[in-house]
Amino acid sequence: MSAVLFLITLVIAIAILVVLIMKVKLHPTFALFLVGLGMALVNGFPFMEAMGLLTKGFGNTLGSLGIPIMLGAILAMGVQDTGAAKAIANFFIRLFHGKNLELAPALTAYVVSIPVFGDITTILCSNIANVLSKRKHISMSTMATFTQTGLNLTHAMVPPTPGILAVSVALSADLGMVITWGIVITVIAFFLTWLVLKKWCEKEWIEPVPAVVEGIEETKSNSVSDILINEPDLPNTFAAFLTILIPVVLIAGGSFINMSIPESVAEDAMIRTVAAIMSDKVVALGAGVIYTMILATFHKKSVRASNLDSTGSDPKGFNEVVLNSWIARGLEVALAALLITAMGGAFSEVIKACPAIGELTELIDKLPIPAILIPFFCGAIMMTAVGSMTTAGLTAVGVVGPMMATLGLSPVAATLAIGAGTLCFNHVSNSGFWVVSRFFNLGTITQGLKYITIPDAVAGVFSMILLLICNMIGII
Repeated sequence: MSAVLFLITLVIAIAILVVLIMKVKLHPTFALFLVGLGMALVNGFPFMEAMGLLTKGFGNTLGSLGIPIMLGAILAMGVQDTGAAKAIANFFIRLFHGKNLELAPALTAYVVSIPVFGDITTILCSNIANVLSKRKHISMSTMATFTQTGLNLTHAMVPPTPGILAVSVALSADLGMVITWGIVITVIAFFLTWLVLKKWCEKEWIEPVPAVVEGIEETKSNSVSDILINEPDLPNTFAAFLTILIPVVLIAGGSFINMSIPESVAEDAMIRTVAAIMSDKVVALGAGVIYTMILATFHKKSVRASNLDSTGSDPKGFNEVVLNSWIARGLEVALAALLITAMGGAFSEVIKACPAIGELTELIDKLPIPAILIPFFCGAIMMTAVGSMTTAGLTAVGVVGPMMATLGLSPVAATLAIGAGTLCFNHVSNSGFWVVSRFFNLGTITQGLKYITIPDAVAGVFSMILLLICNMIGII
């Protein structure tokens, strides 16, 4: 099969995937399986070999990401029940002296979304956004624009979020470097997006969700103490941030240690070994979970109340809340992400194995554009088609992976470029689009496209421009 014909079959496969997910309402896991199997058969693989490719891709992805995804989901339960997200929001309210309050839920979402699933972060931060919207008369168009932009920037570009973590592993990128550069680029991209879109999104007034703000009064006061989320038993700011920072610092710190200590120095072998252990994604996330469980013991009242709201039950022993309920709730949330991510890896394995991928690599290499734009466009095209950042990233890896030697990009640069691409064209095919619309009171598709799709695309383009500059000067 020629490269052109392969591209045609790939486009048709993606179109079928969209129809199966959006029109037929088939679960993405089985839609990816059927399309992956069809893609393998069309490209000349015997049935059993096609099944072997799918099984291999599914197993490899699940083997490398299964435990981190589960730990991330359990950590999310802890962040919710301990009130850490609200404490982080209070930090940003104080930081900006009660002004530009859309930045409080936005930057809270930015931080929380690093290890926590996007939909959970949306739910955690939407209440904060609605309350501040009512208190200070800020339109939910503004709250939605920047909260979901902050959330999706780290969701797309900063591990250990499952999607970008999977892309990093698939391209053998250094996780610490992806985290470090991902944070640098996304922070700058967020504030550029905020500066460009702030006045635009204020033009339409959208009320906060009535059920959330019932009984809350608007205030003309600019006093920070009148705006803070005043709930009893919240952890202090440092303790709250540690739930997120522990896994991030361990992973990034281990990478920096290994970079700074040459392998040729035998005396430092023990330091490198310890750094490698502590920066392992399972160990780092596990440490975050253990810390959050310890934090919960100092805030038993709020943890019990939150767990009761979520499950409808209040176990007699507190240990049952953190050692059983958190894990059970986390695994329930993680299941869909686990299966979709693993099947996305299976589809990616099929694409990488197609013989025409080599010819396609040569064809793309002749295009008169910077090499780093190739993974960006691959991520953007896949996101437009499949509507999931995780699935889009893993599918893009199937195309980009075999091209790495030809493109001449570092794995870190290619990984971040794919992530930036998956920010573009977040629309109705993405379940997160509807979750944000619901919890931020965006009542029409037009409002969703204005305050979700457009801001994410702007943030994705800014991220790509920054990444292109860094790549051109040779620092990534």
